[in-house]
Amino acid sequence: MVDNSVNEAWSSLEEVASYLGVNKDTIRNWIKKTDIPAHKVGRKWKFKISEVDAWVKSGKSAI
Repeated sequence: MVDNSVNEAWSSLEEVASYLGVNKDTIRNWIKKTDIPAHKVGRKWKFKISEVDAWVKSGKSAI
């Protein structure tokens, strides 16, 4: 099995908020209060859409 996440581009907080249809502040709250798969790169948060999808499907976004 090939891991496609290796070649997947990183997405910004703004892009993930738009992708999920939520406010940027919601993403920031999830970073603080849940285990959303976010990675700090310098001063910016970066995400892999495949990881975010898996996290949403797991039900952990329902807080």
